Parts: sequence; C-alpha cells; structure tokens
Amino acid sequence: MSVSRHPVALRLERRVGSATRLLATVMVLPLVDGIFPALVVAGVLSTATGVVETGILIFGGSATAAIILAEMDGNRRETVSSVLLIGAIIIPVAAVEAALAPTLRSLLNLPVFERFAGLVILTVAARTASSEVGEYLPSPGVIIGLGLVASFDPSGVAVETSTEYVAAGTAAAGVGVAFALALALLSPHLRGRVDIDRFRFGSAVALGVLALPILLRPFEVMQTEAPVALAVLAVTGLFAYDPDAGPLDEGESDAPDDGDAVAGGPPAGGPERSVADASPEGPSEADDAAVGDGDAAVIAGDESDDDGSEPLVDDDSRAPWL
Repeated sequence: MSVSRHPVALRLERRVGSATRLLATVMVLPLVDGIFPALVVAGVLSTATGVVETGILIFGGSATAAIILAEMDGNRRETVSSVLLIGAIIIPVAAVEAALAPTLRSLLNLPVFERFAGLVILTVAARTASSEVGEYLPSPGVIIGLGLVASFDPSGVAVETSTEYVAAGTAAAGVGVAFALALALLSPHLRGRVDIDRFRFGSAVALGVLALPILLRPFEVMQTEAPVALAVLAVTGLFAYDPDAGPLDEGESDAPDDGDAVAGGPPAGGPERSVADASPEGPSEADDAAVGDGDAAVIAGDESDDDGSEPLVDDDSRAPWL
C-alpha cells in the first residue's frame, strides 16, 4: 500500500540513484528552485501557523513521506541517521536564505511578487496531484524568475537583515526535518498502512489551500489565521492511514506460493485425485482415515501433470528431459 508509482517521482529516482540522495534532493529542492525564498519574501512565515505549514508542506509533504516509507529499506537507525544528515544541511541554508529576504524585499514590488509566489505554490500543488497536468505547466523556477523580472524595483534597495526572518526560516526548515524524522521513527509501523497516493493527493489540496490566501489577498478573501492547510493535511493523513493493514513485508509474505495453491485445491489443469489414484492396489481403510483432503491434494499435485498423464510411468515416446 505504501508504494507510490508517480511518474515524476520515478524519473527523479532514476536520475539521482539511491533513496538517501533522492530524499536529499526532494528536501533541498525548495531552497534551490526559489520556492522557499519566495514564501519568505511574500510574508508566509510571518505567523507560527505559516511556519508550520511551510515546514510540513514544502520541506516535507507527500514526496518525503513516499521516499521514507516506500523507498528507504534500511532499518530505523539508518533512516533516522540519513534524515539528520540531510537536516544538518537544510537548516543552515534555510537560515542564510531567510537572512537575505529583507534585502530581496527591498528590490521588489512586493504586491506583484506575492501573486507569483502564490502561483508557484499552486503550480507545485497541480504537479503533485497529477503528473499529466504537470507536463503542461512551467517549472517553479521559471515562474519565480518571471516574478522577479515583473516585480523588480531597485528604487528602494537597502541591504539589511532581520533576526525575525532568520528565526522563522530556521524554524520552518526545522519543522520539515522534524516531520521527516517522525516518519523515519514510525516507519516500521507506517509501512503498508499508509496509502501514499491518497496522501499525495491530499497534500496537493493542502498546498492549494495554502496558495489561495496569497493569490486572493488583494480581494481580502480567505484572509484568516486559522490553520486551514494543516487541517486539510490532518484529514488527509487520517484517510490515508489504514490501521487494519499489516506491514508491507508481512503482506507480501501472506501471498500464497505454488505449494499453497496446490494444497488449497485441485491441481490446475486436472481433476482432483485421491490417494486411491496414487496407489495401484488402492488404499486401506486406515490410510483413508489418516490422510486428509489437503494431503491428498498435495500428493495428487506431485504426481499429476496438466494433461492428467502419469509422469512416474515410463513412456519411451518422450525424451527424458521433456
């Protein structure tokens, strides 16, 4: 149940190789393609709710969950070590980018850039929900580049920094790493019990909810401090979790093999045979009492072929390897 077959994830996996590098790529990507700086400049991290939503949905989200639960096959200690190593890179870089946010804000016409920031999140949500739709959409980096060009205004440039931005950016990255760490710690229990594709679609909806207030800010629509996106993500996690499902390895071991299939019924291609068919003199009454239906089916499966012939009987017309 945990395995996601999203085409974008598969292409990225083939490109970067191991699961740890794939996880690092996914979690570092918001810092590289400009999504995280755009959210900092747009003021999304100005509230505690925005910090938590950004950390979980941008640095964490469905991609991080899919990799940890479906791709990383090491034990719990190895998975936790990988997450901590990635977090040691992400958190300082996020703090540096957040420190540069005030200078970047002074170079931009903020109301115009905010529309592009909201459009970036909406694009990521659409690409997360459907790979087919994502093929027709520009990449987040392209949208952010267009937003920088459209909103560039050097008239009020000022080189400055703010501890408030640094703290918010560091906290958001820390929330994302904590989300991945929680998944790593709970991975033995969550594997096989979380429907990754269902969680992925719900995460896309939560990202859309996060983007709408930014896009609709000039119209004063959906301007609320309530953690709506987190509520959507919580409901998504509830629906994606199946407590009655077993772990993935147990589910695979429950699949019947060829021997079980024969023992459970008559052999394929031929009628069910009894012990009397296997013995030329026929069974005694004691044998009938000792041998059950399942044992009779096993013996019949060992001695019968699909065409009902007897492989134990010599047949000079057939070569010995046929």
